[in-house]
Amino acid sequence: MSTEGDRFGLPRGIGQRDYGAMSSTAGSSTGATTLGGFSPTEFISLSESIAANTIMVKQSWQFLEKVNRLIGSAKDNQSLRDKINDNQSGTNQKITMTTRDLQRLTTVVRSGDKQQKLQVEKLTSDFKNMVQAYSKSQQSIAAKMKQVLLVNASQADDQASGGGDGGMGDSASELLQQQQQMQIQQSLQFEQQLLLEREQRVREIEANVLDVNHIMRELSSLTNQQGEAIDSIENSIAGTAENVERGAEELDKAATYQNKYRRKVLILLIIAVILGLIVTGTIISKLKS
Repeated sequence: MSTEGDRFGLPRGIGQRDYGAMSSTAGSSTGATTLGGFSPTEFISLSESIAANTIMVKQSWQFLEKVNRLIGSAKDNQSLRDKINDNQSGTNQKITMTTRDLQRLTTVVRSGDKQQKLQVEKLTSDFKNMVQAYSKSQQSIAAKMKQVLLVNASQADDQASGGGDGGMGDSASELLQQQQQMQIQQSLQFEQQLLLEREQRVREIEANVLDVNHIMRELSSLTNQQGEAIDSIENSIAGTAENVERGAEELDKAATYQNKYRRKVLILLIIAVILGLIVTGTIISKLKS
């Protein structure tokens, strides 16, 4: 049976599926690697976990975009706001875990090749962009809830100030007025309690937004580290290519020197043969005479 969260696109199982830090631990324990080496198993496990969590953050962002249109409308109620709060709390935990996974993956891939480092950089970029969109939706919802809260508080004050007006009449009229005032008072107390609960939800959502902003700073720092690592690889490749080119030049020079040496040896050998033939011919001619 579908729930209200299903109709709003609330992702199922937030905070339940075992992506993130737990899977990365399992990957690292089964990876065939030596101390300080590269673990293909852990690399694949972390990469898949980060990609899956990025999709989950996208689903949470889509949910916030849908419910944002309901804030302040007739469908805005405490149940909806509880779903928003639960969604954000679970998603923020996933974002925190994924950030740690990205930090671990950056460490794992240090001994990998350039292609793997570029893959990690793309995973980080995709996740960062998704978190940015999610954070903007959080901020929009928090601002809208705050605005609705202020409007409701103002309306409650107007009702309270207007509830005390009324002239004195006969006993039946006074009794009716007293009953109406009691109903108004009860209604005001209920609305005040509702306002307090909604104010608490707004504070929790604002706190969640601050948590995401802190993570965004960590992701930006991580992106800079990955960029420096890739630049270092490119510089190393460029240096290696330059060394190879110099080595090829040295080999060409050595081959040239070797060819010249062989020519000299061949010429000297030919001269020696000619001189030998001349000396032999001279000796033979003298012996005949």
